Order: sequence, then structure tokens, then C-alpha cells
Amino acid sequence: MTRRTNARIAGFTFLFYIAVGILSLVLLSRATSGEGIAAKLAGIAQHATEVRVVVVLTLLTSFSALVLGVTLYAITREQDPDLAMLGLTCRVVEGVNGATSIPRTLGLLWLATATGVNAPDTGAAHALGAFFLRGSPTVSATFFAVGSTLFSWLLLRGRMIPIPLAWLGVVASVLLVVILPLQFTGLLGGPMTWSALVTWLVWLPMLVFEVTLALWLIIKGVAMPAPR
Repeated sequence: MTRRTNARIAGFTFLFYIAVGILSLVLLSRATSGEGIAAKLAGIAQHATEVRVVVVLTLLTSFSALVLGVTLYAITREQDPDLAMLGLTCRVVEGVNGATSIPRTLGLLWLATATGVNAPDTGAAHALGAFFLRGSPTVSATFFAVGSTLFSWLLLRGRMIPIPLAWLGVVASVLLVVILPLQFTGLLGGPMTWSALVTWLVWLPMLVFEVTLALWLIIKGVAMPAPR
């Protein structure tokens, strides 16, 4: 594919990824908004259809990560093939990691809706529910942040997009690379949850960057990389 085609595919995929990811987050948050394991499982049972939709949306975001990895690699490999390949690898790990959360979501749905002889006892259901709900997207998000840092740096170094936009991508990505591991280890407000103010503060620059970059790629495309 041409650079123009890769740029357009990447731009549309960025927007699709953001829209699907936000919708998935809203649906899952509504289903698990109760206080305590019992209330969360009851909420999942009441919103079983929405949880099944979340499974499909999660699969779509995983494929989107792979598409972004391939298209951004194709755009930036002439600038530095090694860094571009590392960025692609990070986006692949991100996509695969996201897909591995699907069995956990299906496990929660089974716990919430199982009846009769197939249903576990209350104690076991609550223990398994607590285990499944402890799953954190921080690991996948960290690989996303590292991949974003690499691709943003290559776009900046090659002057392929406006320099201020490229710098925004580098800064927003590095911020996530620093903050996400700290949250994962229990610092800076604990694990990444959307009820924490720090989560919104560190992700907002990335949201602005990706939406702006997506529109630029769709409308303007990318320039040829500057000589190294």
C-alpha cells in the first residue's frame, strides 16, 4: 500500500479505536458499578447483553491495535526500521494482551448468570468474581504507551507531521510510560481506574493527540521522512 493509503487507514483506525474503546468502557462500567462483589455480579446479570457487546468490542479494539501497528510501521520504517519494528511489536503485544481479557469477561458473565447445578456456591462465586475483577488494563496500556512513544518520536524526527503535534504525541506518550507502571504498583492513586482524577489527567493529552493526528492523517496524510 502507498504511504497515503496507510495514513488514511491509520487515521480511521485511530478514531474507530477511540470510539469503540470509550463505548466498551461505558458499558462495562455501568454493568459493574455496584458496591461489593455481590452487587457487581448482580449488575452484570442485569446487563448481560451489554457485557456480551463488550466482548465483541474488546475483540475489535485488539484488531485495531494490530492495524495501527502495521500501518504506523509502514509509515515510519524508512526513518528507522529498528525503532519502527519495536513500536510494531509493542502494538502487537497490546492487541494480544487486550484479547486475553475476553475469557475473564466471559467468566464474570458466567458467574453472574449461571443457575441450577452448574452454578457455583455463593462463596466460590464471590471469590472467582473478585479474582476476575482484579484484572487491570494497565499492562496492555503500558505497551500501548511505549509503542506510541516510539512512533511519535519517529514522526517527529522525520518531520512527517506538524512538529507541535508530534511533540504533543511524544510528551503525552512519555507521561503514560512513566505514570502507568507507578499506578500498576499501587502508587499515584493506585491501579488505573476512571474514577481516579490522575487517570483523566494523564490520558487527556493522549486523547487530544490521537484525535488530532487521526484527522491530520485522513485529510493531509504524512510527508516523506526528512533525511537522517
